[in-house]
Amino acid sequence: MLRIKNLSKTFYKGMEEENQIFDNFSLDIEENKCVAILGPNGCGKSTLFNMISGSLNPDSGEIMLGDVDIAKLSEDKRAIDIGKVNQDPSKGVCQSLNILENMSMAFKKGHKFTFKRLIDKNNIDQIIEKLKSIDLGLENKLKTQVKFLSGGQRQSLSLLMATVKKPKILLLDEHTAALDPKTSKIIMDKTNDLIKKEKITTLMITHNLKNAIDYSDRIIMLNKGKVVLDILPSEVTEEELNRIYNEKIEEENNIEVTSMTRVNQVEKIA
Repeated sequence: MLRIKNLSKTFYKGMEEENQIFDNFSLDIEENKCVAILGPNGCGKSTLFNMISGSLNPDSGEIMLGDVDIAKLSEDKRAIDIGKVNQDPSKGVCQSLNILENMSMAFKKGHKFTFKRLIDKNNIDQIIEKLKSIDLGLENKLKTQVKFLSGGQRQSLSLLMATVKKPKILLLDEHTAALDPKTSKIIMDKTNDLIKKEKITTLMITHNLKNAIDYSDRIIMLNKGKVVLDILPSEVTEEELNRIYNEKIEEENNIEVTSMTRVNQVEKIA
């Protein structure tokens, strides 16, 4: 289980721009579940992910992964237990290396290695099997540089690399947002198949309400560093979730907000 206890984070503390994101924030995530994280920009979604992964330290509080407070560990020491797929398809891969080299690097995650001895022949068969599992033909392109792959292929490779060591936690940070709708659906299906098969506890930031309902086991909505909604996908439709989103944000901010659908449209235009 991932247990977040009394987590606090303030940026620019003591300055005019001081911005408190979390104040004694707590959240429990069950093992082997996929939890969708919704909320407006600035609500704390990415800050939460960064504190879990270790790229950002909390001011106080605990992040318990099993019996270990990983908030006390460096980002490097957490890496073996935490996988992450970013929105940008180029961020989770090394574009100048080929597919085999990228997958070999993922197999060595958590261990020291040199690029001279990057490829371990003992892992090649396993790498090929992993690539076959996503059914994109990448196992036939082992020597192809990643920069020549499509966005969907790169994101699929990034997903495999993030999960090849079966992490205890997988963080999906809007990992299909930069893809076209058809490719996004393909990647979401492959993501769902993989995390269910490998039983990986997953947190998924998304602005896509349909994906939240279709692919998660639990939906959490954040605003101003607080959980304003915690619901099962079976308890709500996309239309109801959009309405609840607006009501909750209006209630917290006491202002009129644009619907989630409109937010998605604006983001695509931008």
